[in-house]
Amino acid sequence: MINLDLTHSLDLKKLDSYQEKVSKINKMIEEKTGEGNDYLGWVDWPERYDRNEVKEMIEAAHYVRENFDILVVCGIGGSYLGARAALEALKGLKYNDSLEIVFMGQTFSPNYVSQVLDYLKGKRFAINVISKSGTTTETSISFRLLKQLLEQQVGKEKARKAIFATTDKEKGALRTLSNKEGYKTFVLPRDIGGRYSVLTPVGLFPLACAGLDIEAMLLGAHEAHVKYNNDNIHENICYQYALVRDYMYHHNKSVEMYVTYEPSMNQLSEWLKQLFGESEGKQKKALYPGSACFTTDLHSLGQLIQDGTPLLFETIINVLNPEKDVVIPYDEDNLDELNYLKGRSLNFVNQKAFEGTLKAHSEEANVPCNLLLVDRMDEKTLGHLFYFFMRACAMSAYLLEINPFNQPGVEIYKRNMFHLLGKKGY
Repeated sequence: MINLDLTHSLDLKKLDSYQEKVSKINKMIEEKTGEGNDYLGWVDWPERYDRNEVKEMIEAAHYVRENFDILVVCGIGGSYLGARAALEALKGLKYNDSLEIVFMGQTFSPNYVSQVLDYLKGKRFAINVISKSGTTTETSISFRLLKQLLEQQVGKEKARKAIFATTDKEKGALRTLSNKEGYKTFVLPRDIGGRYSVLTPVGLFPLACAGLDIEAMLLGAHEAHVKYNNDNIHENICYQYALVRDYMYHHNKSVEMYVTYEPSMNQLSEWLKQLFGESEGKQKKALYPGSACFTTDLHSLGQLIQDGTPLLFETIINVLNPEKDVVIPYDEDNLDELNYLKGRSLNFVNQKAFEGTLKAHSEEANVPCNLLLVDRMDEKTLGHLFYFFMRACAMSAYLLEINPFNQPGVEIYKRNMFHLLGKKGY
């Protein structure tokens, strides 16, 4: 399903000394005894998820598709990034569907929020609000505005049937409101944090509404769980990737650049940046996660990567077989001198660009390049890939002796912001 090629990065023998640490940490992850173990619920989630809730999500998604033109996904961070990453990776940036997915609640930008609200006026839309607490400021403000608009357009009774809440099972502001108003709810498990929640209703319900096969995603994650619960570093590519990251960090590398060759995978890079950045960025440690989409960014960042700072390495996610392709035609005048490519597909060109860039960066610029090769992107593969990265992130963070599941630094900006806004108690 996916393969890791480290031949352009380092010699696997350099990782042999990690074996004892990996065996210890793998046991901690699987038995949920490591630091932050209250949030290790994602580890065996592909085995223990609620099958009935999945069926309910699929049924509710059918209802949304039949009765609405737009679903507004209202959430921030892990409450929207995974769903958006999966939606774009699987359906592309320009796709035709009877249901449009719009994202809100991830920003305070008055321009963005105003434009979305104006776009929704007079349209049939439903809302999927996602928040464990129900008090996340960006999401709560957007949900208040969306609910007001929806109730103005269709009335309170119909609005109740158009609002779907993903939140805590028992407590929190959003749970209280949902119980009071009778919203259909799905559970965000208490033992799974936001950035590890894409395979829960947080990501699965909006994806089901988009017409995607969420059961196949869970199957892919299940196969990944079985495959990567293995402490043999010569067999487990998930842990090999985590070890390469740790090795690079301790050998003068400070930036990991996630590289794709598909614009539709840009949001997957954003999800990865949150996953690794928020999980590891503590105690003045961690790699900085950056991203680039080639070949587009070769015309902006290419010079820097080739001849600039020696502090970065690349992790390239290359999908070998795209869902769609285009053939380059013959042109009689040939003023652009492209007839040497007549009859060739764009994927052929894209792959040759990948090969040429890999050679330039790894051999001539001495930039280590990890290759994650994906045969084709579908729901099952993406579910597998999500789990691969989450498990690798846990291993990588524990190697740094960091709790992967908290984010104490995030609370500092919130405290300052609430004080400046005049919130009681701040």
